[in-house]
Amino acid sequence: AMDVSGSMLAEDFKPNRLEAAKKVAEDFIKGRNSDRIGLVEFAGEAFTQTPLTIDHNVLLSQLSKVKSGVIEEGTALGDGLATAINRVKDSKAQSKVIILLTDGVNNQGSVDPKSAAEIAALYGIRLYTIGLGTRGMAPYPFRTPFGGVQYQNVPVEIDEALMTEMAESTNGGQYFRATNKKSLENIFSEIDKMEKTKIDVTQYNQTKDEYLIFLIIGLMSLGLEIILGLLYFRSTP
Repeated sequence: AMDVSGSMLAEDFKPNRLEAAKKVAEDFIKGRNSDRIGLVEFAGEAFTQTPLTIDHNVLLSQLSKVKSGVIEEGTALGDGLATAINRVKDSKAQSKVIILLTDGVNNQGSVDPKSAAEIAALYGIRLYTIGLGTRGMAPYPFRTPFGGVQYQNVPVEIDEALMTEMAESTNGGQYFRATNKKSLENIFSEIDKMEKTKIDVTQYNQTKDEYLIFLIIGLMSLGLEIILGLLYFRSTP
């Protein structure tokens, strides 16, 4: 579940928070070949970009199209989480996980974030929350009336207490803070290591007998030897 609000264009991550998050998520998806993964976008409201799928080519294609400014501005953490829960709750997988990335404070939406996290726990869903943003101020690009770009430092505001409470209210969930792209990569790597599920696989091997041609050749050779022995190479006492 990925925050696509305007603040995700801040450039304390390179080239910005949103593009850095997309690249790290892409690498994570490529490393989870056997997982069904979906994508939810949220800002002031939330929607499903891609339902759970094993077709990661489709998922990665949709991820590449994610951009800010498409939906209403704001940060609706509860709505984003609730939308993701709706996609995951009926899964028969042994491990059901939601990774929620945001760089803001909940200020929109109809679903209370804490209530959404409690619902996730009821469905056995583990929640990992990630706060994106350096500590202090971050450069943000503003469009000028003349079509140019002017940078201003804006405060980074993440409700870490809420994000921690949301994650820890689910079974084994955790909150992480990413202050740059490298730390975000490390967080996804840690989640990847934690989310390993053993499965029983029944493997069938299809075999094909290849001895028949050799048997035929052997029988023909034996028959030829007998015939030649009777007709041409008979020995007399």
